[in-house]
Amino acid sequence: EEVYMLEIGSLVDGKYKILNKIGQGGMSVVYLAMNERANKQWAIKEVRKDGVQNFEVVKQGLIVETDLLKKLNHPNLPSIIDVIDGDGTFLIVMDYIEGRTLEKVLREYGAQNQEDVIEWAKQLCDVLSYLHSRKPPIIYRDMKPSNVMLRPDGKVMLIDFGTAREFKETSVADTTCLGTQGYAAPEQYGGHGQTDARTDIYCLGATLYHL
Repeated sequence: EEVYMLEIGSLVDGKYKILNKIGQGGMSVVYLAMNERANKQWAIKEVRKDGVQNFEVVKQGLIVETDLLKKLNHPNLPSIIDVIDGDGTFLIVMDYIEGRTLEKVLREYGAQNQEDVIEWAKQLCDVLSYLHSRKPPIIYRDMKPSNVMLRPDGKVMLIDFGTAREFKETSVADTTCLGTQGYAAPEQYGGHGQTDARTDIYCLGATLYHL
């Protein structure tokens, strides 16, 4: 059922013209939009109150995610441009990343050649080391092929910061099990210790092995 309301051709916040729908997830729809004054394309992610249960909780999570991303600046991370908190809807304006997820690449073309995988690995190590060197460190926690976008120029981008978190030195165990089975490190399952930088290294290893 269609609960998403941004009209194609409509203007959001007086400056973003909605061109078309480019993706749909469990809770959100992503549109391609154009800022005509700046002559630049952006992606707009829309989460609607009538499209999710616990809208306020989801919204708070998104605010945390966008606040986290706004502080970051790295060529392999998407930039958040704008957050529009409307009545019953929450919009995130961000870099439009052309390309396909590594999961799609894998599905369509099968196992990837070693040189490519090594090149992607270098970029992913670089972005993880950037995240881990923040103060406090940021642990991505959900590295997997479907969260890595491959652009036509060969650059990979880390997307979906929904499970990333700032590493707190004091807490002994994470309260929730986040991450994706098959890629998640052992400490992400239940209260056996906190996820730290090594969690991401483990997930990266699983991802590269999969490729």
